[in-house]
Amino acid sequence: MLTVAYCRVSTEEQATEGFSIEGQADRLRQYAELHELGPVMVITDPGRSGKDMNRPGLIQLLEMIADGHVSNVIIWRLDRLSRNLGDLIGLADSFGLADVALHSFTERLDLSSATGRMFYNILGSFAQFYREQLAENVRLGMRQAAREGRWTNHPPTGYDLRDGVLIANEDADTVRAIYRLRAEGLSQAETSRRTGVKQSTVLSILRNHAYLGKVKLDDQWIDGLHQPLITEQQFQAAHRGRTKGQRRGNDLMSGRVTCGECQRSMSAMDNGAGWIGYRCRHRGQGCDMPRFSNKALLHAALIGLRLVRNDIELQNAIRASLDRRPSVRQDAGRHDARRREQINDFEAQRRKLLQLHYADKISADGFHDEEQRLSTKIKALRKVAEPEVEQPDLVEQFDHVLALLTDLDWDLIWEAATDTERRILLDEFIPKVSVHPDHFEVDIRGVPKLNVALHEVGLQKTVENAGVGGGT
Repeated sequence: MLTVAYCRVSTEEQATEGFSIEGQADRLRQYAELHELGPVMVITDPGRSGKDMNRPGLIQLLEMIADGHVSNVIIWRLDRLSRNLGDLIGLADSFGLADVALHSFTERLDLSSATGRMFYNILGSFAQFYREQLAENVRLGMRQAAREGRWTNHPPTGYDLRDGVLIANEDADTVRAIYRLRAEGLSQAETSRRTGVKQSTVLSILRNHAYLGKVKLDDQWIDGLHQPLITEQQFQAAHRGRTKGQRRGNDLMSGRVTCGECQRSMSAMDNGAGWIGYRCRHRGQGCDMPRFSNKALLHAALIGLRLVRNDIELQNAIRASLDRRPSVRQDAGRHDARRREQINDFEAQRRKLLQLHYADKISADGFHDEEQRLSTKIKALRKVAEPEVEQPDLVEQFDHVLALLTDLDWDLIWEAATDTERRILLDEFIPKVSVHPDHFEVDIRGVPKLNVALHEVGLQKTVENAGVGGGT
């Protein structure tokens, strides 16, 4: 049977306390000799934190105990095993079941008595308190640094980190190129191929507000001390017209065509001879919507825009329809009262949580996590409950869109525009075109949905339908 001296020291302890593995091992050998525990085998975990049980040395020790090879375990101090009280209790139980005696050089523990086991638990509580206090201090320090505009994590691609401030490096131009290519409508895969950056990295770059000169504080992005790599306009352009979780191809209509029957996105299909058609993703699985060409869909979108711009009778009909729409805030009072009640309830829970924390009945980590959860709910409810800015008049909104269309020489601009510029025009005015068996439904921002018959885009004539501008 062996006597094992287990030694651990974290990198921070080594630096601040001069607490070395060799120093622990020498003293533990002396302890074993003094108490006649026989030859000592030393197992070490250098540079490993006490909050982590997944340590090679500790795992080796536990395996040896499970195999029945250990009679005594000597440690320098109780927190060398763990700084978590639950882990310490579990380890003590394991040692007891295996008939292994635990010796602490500093605390002189004897776990064979009730007093010794109580003292063990008390020391374990202090070890856990130290770990939680250290973690809390680290979090507070990071939050304070973020408030000052400093970066508190690994630097993102395109930046180096110096004294808490991000400094642009040689990859900054690659980041700018990624945003430019996405703004031009290229897919993430194509952007990855052209820049040589992994597709997952491209996605994380596009989502990161650090490139706008921001740092993250809790769940918010605030102004940082570093220089931005892109402008707000470039950031928005890279995300314009995209739906989360939905891929967008190079075709002008990609990402904006949906099936009117099952409401699913329609996928672009190339027959290899230059013909591109859109097919419902659910076709053959309960949906019988036929395929339609991208040219017909684009033609329908442009017809919708031209009709809104040129048809005076249609414009008047749209204004009359918008005037008849009911108010969107009819039941606001009852909902506001309910939200206020929920806010009061969450605030009461937060006060009780604070009392538990002051009474030492909840750990610092537990308090922090629960307080964050309650604060997030309160913040979300307050945002909804804030007095809303008066809703814009729908007729005024339509007239604004109409003014934009009227000021543009649409046909001239469209003919002269590149595909990238045409995509931007469509993104600004047409978020969606829904496909139905006998017509297309064109969704123009600020305008009620318009129906375009198939024969109006050069497809076969159909039975009588709602017609252009009819109800949807």
